[in-house]
Amino acid sequence: MGNSFIRPDTAAEVLDLLTASLGRLTPELRKAAAHVLENSNLVSVTSVREMAQQAAVKPNTLVRMARAIGFEGYEDFRRPFRERVIRGQDDFPDRISGLQSLSDDGEFSGLYTELATASIGNIERMFSGTTSLAIKAAADDIVQAPTTYVLGTGMGNSIAAYFAYLAGMAIGRVAAIPRDGLRPVDGLVRAEGNDVLLAMAFKPYQHEVVDAVTLAVSRGIKVIGISDSPASPIMSGAGHRFVVPMRTPFVLASSVALMSLLEAIIAFVIAAAGQETMSSITVRRQNPDEAGLYWSERDR
Repeated sequence: MGNSFIRPDTAAEVLDLLTASLGRLTPELRKAAAHVLENSNLVSVTSVREMAQQAAVKPNTLVRMARAIGFEGYEDFRRPFRERVIRGQDDFPDRISGLQSLSDDGEFSGLYTELATASIGNIERMFSGTTSLAIKAAADDIVQAPTTYVLGTGMGNSIAAYFAYLAGMAIGRVAAIPRDGLRPVDGLVRAEGNDVLLAMAFKPYQHEVVDAVTLAVSRGIKVIGISDSPASPIMSGAGHRFVVPMRTPFVLASSVALMSLLEAIIAFVIAAAGQETMSSITVRRQNPDEAGLYWSERDR
């Protein structure tokens, strides 16, 4: 370990360092790093041999992974995770245990409870995995950007349009991509270095989203990466990184944590945009039928 290495003080900083280093790791080390990033809660309580077995790598691979990002070895790497446990920061509030009492007699009561438990758990993990400062930093970049591009494909495409619509009400200059059958990279043709790309990618990761993020990073565009894993290919080049759990007992991935995060970012965007924007939105909400678009009691 060189003298220039600055030891991360917290487990979160270690994970950030590991995420930022993914691009320069060998495939085998990247495999180990991805497992650590996706199972960071196990680092403090699982031996290096058990962790390696779960990741399908050799124990020495974890040691080499730690050394590759500046630590003396795996024990040095895991020290901040153990210190977090000692400080009690791993005590996760069991706010969903009471959901078991929600089950009523009936064929679907078990599924109902499982869905509710998964949804609340996803939101809990998402908010406990980030901070208000992280959300504010992303929102500030959106407010200051000449244009913010919001990228989502598949399920994320309609969600990107939703975010662009609401954020656009506050500050304008927000565009959802891709559109009109174009590729995501086509939507970034006019993007410049001061712009922002908010990109969403979820397993299985699509090449066109990864390519768009790579292009944005190469142009110096600030990237806000939102994904279901810190090891996602869009995360290493992102200036802001948010992980959204999408666990569900159902067939489809859950989007409740994603929507909660986006609504939090929008709220911070509106707050950061200033009083004039707040007043404008308030007026629009107080006079929703100004253009005769909305039904009211007098239409009876």
